[in-house]
Amino acid sequence: MAATEKLYSPHLLALAVELAQYPANPALSLFGKAKSPTCGSVMSLYLETDNDGRICDIGLKTQACAVGQAATAIFARHAKGKNVRDIDDMISALDSWLNDAGPIPEWSDLGIIAAAKDFPGRHGAIRLPWQAAYRALHSII
Repeated sequence: MAATEKLYSPHLLALAVELAQYPANPALSLFGKAKSPTCGSVMSLYLETDNDGRICDIGLKTQACAVGQAATAIFARHAKGKNVRDIDDMISALDSWLNDAGPIPEWSDLGIIAAAKDFPGRHGAIRLPWQAAYRALHSII
């Protein structure tokens, strides 16, 4: 199997359609934006948190490659209930994994995009949703 076939699996490509479940919603109180320096993918993330600081609503707009769209869908599937510390910890774990200094982070479904780790040009796209969430959540601290 060619490396790109492994990267762009049908499962990864199917994640892009899930993004329609999270339409951009500027009425939500928190906003974060991230851009990949390597591929130019951009994500705008709108969040709402509950009284405990946990994500309770998500809206997004993503202009990204297939890997960025898949990472965003995986983030959106499991972000509700997470707080700023969870996101900060995930960013650290994600960076360690992408730099071969740690295991794949514990975030459900992340294994779907694990093949992208072998493509450094896609690392920025993988980080997009967590970076946008970091910016949104840290805007209230």
